[in-house]
Amino acid sequence: MGILDIFKRKAPETRASASGFTAEIMSARESYISGRRGLAELTATAQTCVSLWEGAMTLAEINGTDLIGRRVLAMAGRSLALRGEAVFLIRDDRLVPVSDWDLSTRDGEPRAYRLSVSEAGGGRTQTALAGEVLHIRIGSDPVAPWLGVAPLKRAQLTAGMLHAVETALSEAYENMPLGSQIVPFPETEDTDLTKLARGFKGARGKLLLRESVQVTAAGGPAPAQDWRPSDVTPDLSRAMTRETLTAARDSVCGAFGVLPGLLYNATTGPLVREAQRHLAQYTLQPVAALLAEEATAKLGQPVAVDVMQPLQAYDAGGRARAAAGVVQALAQAKEAGVDSDTAMKLVGWNAEG
Repeated sequence: MGILDIFKRKAPETRASASGFTAEIMSARESYISGRRGLAELTATAQTCVSLWEGAMTLAEINGTDLIGRRVLAMAGRSLALRGEAVFLIRDDRLVPVSDWDLSTRDGEPRAYRLSVSEAGGGRTQTALAGEVLHIRIGSDPVAPWLGVAPLKRAQLTAGMLHAVETALSEAYENMPLGSQIVPFPETEDTDLTKLARGFKGARGKLLLRESVQVTAAGGPAPAQDWRPSDVTPDLSRAMTRETLTAARDSVCGAFGVLPGLLYNATTGPLVREAQRHLAQYTLQPVAALLAEEATAKLGQPVAVDVMQPLQAYDAGGRARAAAGVVQALAQAKEAGVDSDTAMKLVGWNAEG
């Protein structure tokens, strides 16, 4: 090789076009961030449930640490609802949200992480030990206990049905001739009728024409009943789209722990409060307990997360009546000479409960 060959210019670099590899990677990342399935995660029903999770977790009360702020709780609630997992890198003064991660395990427990942290000018990747990472996961399976499973991932058939019904309805309302009518049209060329038929698609609130086929053998005029207009608006009630959409929406709400009655038009105040208590007590408080357990193990100090009290997810009137009954019962026990602690233990109550 000659000396001049070393300084030869290289061939110009070839880059992918807008519809090439780069665009595919960006599209894949967009669907991954918005949700692992990319189907029902972006529907209004799913986003309503995700917003309830996000708002409730934002209001949660944290005791034992200052690292977990409102913004961290909001991101954790949204990530848990969409992905079933939330990962944060522990720093001295704050928690850094992680957009993507890979991990190695031993005995089913994470041992080390390779983390991707998003930045304004492009992300960066770094490795960290398990003790440096706050990893909350819900819906874990014994086959892969280091992975979390999102609510919609556990109800794939329901999520797919909701997406299919909403897609079908959007296409139907876009293409079907709503409010259109067909009136008879005298015999004419097939070419003219073909051109006329092309205008039927998406024609809303218009009078559409067709050729009259009921004529007499002698070529006389058509009967009077043949000239009556006919409505061509499709009857979607026979396809049971309303029932299917309602059932799919209710199932998605149930997967998120939201009572379906919360989204009904005729919902009353007591049902709204009951739905709030159900969501906070049976869905979000266990998630908060998992967050508190993980934070206690990684931060080295006891951490408690409470969702019930900030959301006031309880029956205030019922608690007042119960407190009055307890006070009255204690007073009667004192009058009867029964020790108050003994009386409380008789009904299964103790100092902790």
